[in-house]
Amino acid sequence: MRRPDGLLNHNVLGEDKGPQDACGVFGVWAPGEEVAKLTFYGLYALQHRGTESAGIATSDGSRILVYKDMGLVSQVFTESDLATLPGDLAIGHCRYSTTGSSTWVNAQPTLRPTKYGTLALAHNGNLTNTGDLAELVQKLEPSNGRERGATTDTEIMTALISLQNEKNVEASAMSVLPQLEGAFSLVFMDEHTLYAARDRHGVRPLVLGKLENGWVVASESAALDIVGAAFVREIEPGEFVAIDATGVRSERWAPAEPKGCLFEYVYLARPDTTIAGQGIHATRVRIGERLAKEAPVEADLVIPVPESGTPAAIGYAKGSGIPFGMGLVKNSYVGRTFIQPSQTIRQLGIRLKLNPLREIIEGKRIVVVDDSIVRGNTQRAIVRMLREAGAREIHVRISSPPVKWPCFYGIDFATRAELVASGLEVEEIRRSIGADSLGYVSLEGLIESTQVEENKLCGACFTGQYPIRIPADMSEGKMRLEITEVHGH
Repeated sequence: MRRPDGLLNHNVLGEDKGPQDACGVFGVWAPGEEVAKLTFYGLYALQHRGTESAGIATSDGSRILVYKDMGLVSQVFTESDLATLPGDLAIGHCRYSTTGSSTWVNAQPTLRPTKYGTLALAHNGNLTNTGDLAELVQKLEPSNGRERGATTDTEIMTALISLQNEKNVEASAMSVLPQLEGAFSLVFMDEHTLYAARDRHGVRPLVLGKLENGWVVASESAALDIVGAAFVREIEPGEFVAIDATGVRSERWAPAEPKGCLFEYVYLARPDTTIAGQGIHATRVRIGERLAKEAPVEADLVIPVPESGTPAAIGYAKGSGIPFGMGLVKNSYVGRTFIQPSQTIRQLGIRLKLNPLREIIEGKRIVVVDDSIVRGNTQRAIVRMLREAGAREIHVRISSPPVKWPCFYGIDFATRAELVASGLEVEEIRRSIGADSLGYVSLEGLIESTQVEENKLCGACFTGQYPIRIPADMSEGKMRLEITEVHGH
């Protein structure tokens, strides 16, 4: 749905949108293959990471073509669009905006001419020193009367690399990467080479895969499976990779100081993805088992909020001995609708997405397992719906600790004021959502379930301890570049 200002309206139902990830990125170097199609399917597998816009850039060795638009991957590209994107290498992107608003000009990949060809770049994450970098770009490139269209940290990185006075893209990237602070997993390309880089903390995932006749880089290992690539390894934090006819070259641009995002394990990554050697589905089942130990309750049935609550609910049932059942049915095709619901439909709210199975719920004491509570609206609607379907008691269990702090590294939770847990104690949240009881997994329980060492994880949204410095101007939020543009700073 387009708002009058041309932005896309996410929250058409007025319900709680869950945590949104920044983006999904995909890159492929595979001469002789249909690289645009491989990229399309890679992005399709990463659609959950970003639903606002999608784009693909391909190179046939002499020029780079980009096709991008607002909407889901399947809405943006047709078979005939992909046929107009020939080449031996490609990068692709599906976006959820974290810096810069949701408009066409901010869709990715971004494109810039350089003195040695063209640069196309796609980014997952969020930089924390965007303001300083924007000033740097201004110094290197006084506007020359040219309006800078996009207002994203991605555009700024693309500009910085393109403006370096080095011998090639590789050298330019190596000189820019150490100046970037924050979270970034990048895929970029010139006419002949595919590049990838990851921030020194490895906050967002990035993996390397092998095709029979080429290589793939993707946000998640599940995207490799879907295009038939074998998982090789993760791109290391602080690593830069170049892929061309000579093979894969790797350089370190910074020592690794891993701080992987804990929320990837809870919610963001697909359950069929592997991060840091851990299968996400199995990890979520372990979190659920731990939750059953930490927040037990007498009940007749454990049900998930599908799909994100399902593995943890399986674990909770296993850990508690209470039977598991599907009490809520999800309509898989709601996603984003461009049709504004009527007032009558809007009052039904979440029922467009979830509907209770009365015959399973009626008269029972139910444990409902979900991955997180952000604003609390979704859980409030679910509890009300289950009561209406005849549940006798409703016990809400959450497979992450309370989300109390915003993320500055590529997840758009909400401002601190909007996060229900930042101002309320657990008992107050329970009353606010109308449940008979409410329990969260402990931070310690969550970390142990990931089987990753605590000092290699970022849990800032739970603790407020940010491993990468957050400058004061971050408080202006994701529109800060647009504010700067308007005021002409």
